[in-house]
Amino acid sequence: MSAPLAVVEVKSSYFSLVPQNLTQAMELAKLIADSELAPKDYRGKPGNVLIAVQMGQEVGLSPMSAIQSIAVINGKPSLYGDVGKALLLAAGLVIEEDDVETIRKTGQGRCKITRKGHPPCERTFSIASAKTAGLWGKQGPWTTYPERQMAWRAFWFAARDIAADLLKGLNGAEEIRDIEPKDITPMAQPVIAGPKLYADEQFAKNLPAWTKLILAGTKTAAQIIATVSSKAILSDEQKSTINALEVVEDVASMLENVQRICAAAAAIVDRDTAFLRLDDARILLPEMSAENKALAVKEIDAVNESIKGREQK
Repeated sequence: MSAPLAVVEVKSSYFSLVPQNLTQAMELAKLIADSELAPKDYRGKPGNVLIAVQMGQEVGLSPMSAIQSIAVINGKPSLYGDVGKALLLAAGLVIEEDDVETIRKTGQGRCKITRKGHPPCERTFSIASAKTAGLWGKQGPWTTYPERQMAWRAFWFAARDIAADLLKGLNGAEEIRDIEPKDITPMAQPVIAGPKLYADEQFAKNLPAWTKLILAGTKTAAQIIATVSSKAILSDEQKSTINALEVVEDVASMLENVQRICAAAAAIVDRDTAFLRLDDARILLPEMSAENKALAVKEIDAVNESIKGREQK
């Protein structure tokens, strides 16, 4: 006769993967992300794992349950329906749903959720609702399992309405996957071109008109420069040319005026415009003393010959 079997008490033991601080959470996230058992949405993405673990903790899921139960669809985290029901049932809520045959007969999914201290919440989702949302006949689950899809919609509507505090704002994966992804790439901002350099040709064309305005006392050189600069960029040489148009009213300074005008004329590329500037200088000759007039004429003639010589080259 064989000896009786000894009764051995076996104590089960397990270790917890729940991190106690950020360092542990980051180490756990990297460990899970490097594992072949991690869902594809989390494989090689420790950052995603860390966020999923944190979100799972907020709704009462362990780290491993979180990465298996929280799906990232179209860039948005969401709960699989079975987990959503589990969270509600664990909190003592009662879920009543129509079966597939009933849904097929009535043409709608129905879910009633009862929570202590609250009136029952019943929601439906019909074929008409699916057509309005553009879901009926859509390739995928809506084609192969339309009754099941209507049931999920009815459940998630009721669940969010009566247990939003338990779901912490998470949507159902069965709903999110029906949302068409949108391109959220920021639109390129149009490049607004800044003011361009004032063209020499345009400058030469407008210079005679500016000269008349300044000589008539209608505008000052500073005013003309300010007006032109609001539309284009004047070079230092162009500004100097406009400033040279200013005439000093003191008769004793007439020679200085002639010299400034001659310098401006010498800098002008257009031949006709340059000669017009010299004519402005000649206007001042009658009011000058004989000595200064001789110097002014010499200055004008020199610039005049310089312009002619430049054109011949």
